[in-house]
Order: sequence, then C-alpha cells, then structure tokens
Amino acid sequence: MNFLAHLYLSGDDPEIMVGNFIGDFVRGRNLHEQFKPKIALGIELHRQIDEFTDRHAVVLESKKRLRAKYRHYAPVIIDVFYDHFLAVHWPSFHAQPLSDFATFAYLQLENHQPMLPARVVQMMPYMIRGNWLVNYAKTEGIHRALTGMSRRTPYDSKMDEAVHDLEKYYTEFEKEFNIFFPELRAMCELFLAANLK
Repeated sequence: MNFLAHLYLSGDDPEIMVGNFIGDFVRGRNLHEQFKPKIALGIELHRQIDEFTDRHAVVLESKKRLRAKYRHYAPVIIDVFYDHFLAVHWPSFHAQPLSDFATFAYLQLENHQPMLPARVVQMMPYMIRGNWLVNYAKTEGIHRALTGMSRRTPYDSKMDEAVHDLEKYYTEFEKEFNIFFPELRAMCELFLAANLK
C-alpha cells in the first residue's frame, strides 16, 4: 500500500501514523533502540501491511495484469492504484472528509520532523504543496505520482504510462481493491489491538 493507506490504517494515534508513514525509509530490526515505542510500533505495522499485501491472492491478480509490461515495478504501481481507490471510496472508510484527514496527517508529520529520515524531510514540502493524499482521488493525481516515481528510478520503469492501464482495467482493479482492503483493515485492527495494551 502507499502513503494514504499506511496513514489511514494506523488508527488515530499520531506517533503510530508517523511510524507507519516512514516505514519504507527505515532499515534494521532494532526499532525500539532508534525510535519512541509507538513510532517503532508504527514501523512494525507498516512491515505487517507490506507482508500481508505482497502475499494476498487478490493483490497478486492485480499485479499479474501489469507484470509483463512493468516487471518488478508492478507491485509499486498497484500500491498507488489502491491508494486511488481508497481516496475515491474514502467516505465508506472514514467519517472525516479526506481533505481534513490529509491536513491532520501533514501536521503530524511536520510536528515530528526532527526524527524523520532525511529522504522523508526532503519529500514533505512537495507532498504538502501538491496535496498528494487528496489528489490520489483523481487519475491526474495518480499520473503525477507515478511520473514522479518514474523519474526517480534508475531504469526505464514506464511507470509514467501506468495511468492508461488504470483507466483500461479500472473496473477490475476497483473490484480487487474492494475485496482486499477490508481484509487488510481487519488485520491492522487486530495487530493494533494486540500491541496497544
């Protein structure tokens, strides 16, 4: 899953949100030596989400549709596509408007800036200025996100072309998201319930 899903799946605890958000930028297993307990828990949740997503049969179907053209970038593209569907269907998952949630999430990240990895600090101004979390709801926002990612890859990923596949197979991807995401949310709720005692 991508940024919006990781933030949403953290519940309403700011430190867990921050940890879940930075999970891709943190290496190693000694998390509790590097971070405050709830931020470390957020990073652990991020890793649980990635593992659950990577192995899920429905997600594998989504990836298979893109594998021939995008090869090992297919999982990255699906993560962004699924964030799009989360943004589109946001009222089904959260009582707070997406724009308000995004404002809250950006504020939490800014409040924790001293402990954010350098790459996150560099990215944050672009994310906030471009309001990525809200703009994931539009195919143009997805195209911008994937084009930016394509520019940062060392190889020809073709990710800048992926929005055409989203439009072509929109119904199929949306159906797969709607099957998968409630299962992922349930897993995260169980994880947090077990670890926030």
